[in-house]
Amino acid sequence: MATINRSRIFIESLLKLTRFGNLVIIGITQYFTAAFLVDRSTLDDGRLFLLSVSTVLIAAAGYIINDYYDVKIDYINKPERVVIGKNIPRRYAILFHVVLSGIGIIIGLLLSWRIAALNVLSAFLLWLYSNNLKRLPFIGNFSVAFLTGLSVWIVDLLYRHGSALIVIYASFAFFMTLVREIIKDMEDLKGDNTFGCRTLPIVWGLRRTKFAIYFILAVFALTVILINQFYKALPLEYFLIFLFIPLLILLYRLIRADTTRDFAALSTFCKIIMLLGILSMAFIK
Repeated sequence: MATINRSRIFIESLLKLTRFGNLVIIGITQYFTAAFLVDRSTLDDGRLFLLSVSTVLIAAAGYIINDYYDVKIDYINKPERVVIGKNIPRRYAILFHVVLSGIGIIIGLLLSWRIAALNVLSAFLLWLYSNNLKRLPFIGNFSVAFLTGLSVWIVDLLYRHGSALIVIYASFAFFMTLVREIIKDMEDLKGDNTFGCRTLPIVWGLRRTKFAIYFILAVFALTVILINQFYKALPLEYFLIFLFIPLLILLYRLIRADTTRDFAALSTFCKIIMLLGILSMAFIK
């Protein structure tokens, strides 16, 4: 019985460490992108399955190495989330990171050298982000946002579809992730500051960081409108429901936010907006 309980705790901790819910969302996003922005027939394509598996494995490895380097900071910011050193030994965490990254790269190579190259780049950036970039102002936020957008666009690379809609959704994923990552830095200000991180809220302060987010949101809205007008015109109602109204709500709540709890709620709301964006693919005709 004790062995069974230890195994259950280990598996639950591993799922928690790799953010299993986020991995499911990544897989669903790629399948939605292929089905609704490329062609429904792609749902039966084994290549899409391999692409999603490789992307999910590399993302899981990224979450593991991020927590590996952030154990001390997480004990201050989110002690309930720490599993490395408690239920999963540090050497196992490194082993899982290397194995998952390696398998993800190999699967990418089965699809094409381009996808394998992007998988190598993604794995390297996730390690570099965890080890160094996340402690720098904006650069770490940008790298995670870039990889999120890439996880959408890589579907277009697989099928060589040249879809403007995929570019729009990749831009959406990039900008929303960028905003969410900066908000998360605002939420984690105390722990990051304790260990000498130089994130945007620490360097600029909360007030100036908010203005940076306002600017990013404005650029985001303008970018989506321009891409839509020049390449693929979608109805205005579509953007009002799935983009602009949620963004206005986000903006209003951001203006009023000033506590850790407020920023945590905003981070969750950003994730909801991203889920709405994924679901909106199903309404494109």
